[in-house]
Amino acid sequence: MLRICRGVFVLFALSVGVFASATNYTLWINGRTGGGQIGNYDSFTYWGPASTAAGVNKKAVNWDGRSRIADQNHLVREALDCFCTGDNWCYIAAHSAGDLMMGYTLANYGGSTRTKKTPTPNSAGVCSASGAGTQVGWNIKWVNVASGAAGGSELSDVGSWTTSEPLVQDLKTTTARALYNHNATRNIWFYMYAGAAGTVYSGILPGQDDEAVAYHSTGGVSGSSGAGFCNPSDWWCNDLTLGTAANEGGRTKWSYHSVKFRDDNESYNHYANGNWGGIISVVRSDMVNNAR
Repeated sequence: MLRICRGVFVLFALSVGVFASATNYTLWINGRTGGGQIGNYDSFTYWGPASTAAGVNKKAVNWDGRSRIADQNHLVREALDCFCTGDNWCYIAAHSAGDLMMGYTLANYGGSTRTKKTPTPNSAGVCSASGAGTQVGWNIKWVNVASGAAGGSELSDVGSWTTSEPLVQDLKTTTARALYNHNATRNIWFYMYAGAAGTVYSGILPGQDDEAVAYHSTGGVSGSSGAGFCNPSDWWCNDLTLGTAANEGGRTKWSYHSVKFRDDNESYNHYANGNWGGIISVVRSDMVNNAR
């Protein structure tokens, strides 16, 4: 009986040890312009003060915000390998072109074999193998998207942003929408937060916008090009619907994309403004409350 009890105790201790080693992380993926130090997951320059609460064990996944998505994507994969493999799980928050980056990652690499790693990165942001083998894809609970640009922006189409910047080429509406299969999220939900505090000069953008990206993109609307979508109070274009429902006029959203917040009061613009501002503030609040 003593031997059996000891065996049970050992098994219990091992199970507690395994459970205790599992950790949740919140990864923040920047958009255009970048700003944070690449390889330093504690550098939140793009977003605002690093001391601000932004989800459990928050990490900044920094890329340069100007190169082609394909050229910088390895940095996102390194971060996911570090914090979202083995027993560890991740919540993801992405802003603007960070949405394009995350969608590209899952569509093209979400079914690949990954080495399980220990979440202790070196100065380049690379983690070593944990010795626990491999797995397919990453452990991701969900993705919150602030002003997602996976559908591109008409500001890129017309050259309002410098055309010498490689990322601007990827952000053209038809290019962004053809860059990867936006429906291939590996069954991971993208929750979209769409801002609508546009300005006069953003009249280039169809329908409602946040000064940089229109509702067709921030709302995860499917199709090969953009279109005008608005709030229900605006009679002059089709409504962007909440949740996964098809939009007014019949245009659907991409698979596993759901509009969680629509800026009906037109209060939130596109920009962090050095202090987790704009539509990012709404996503940050949700991460604080739900990324635990």
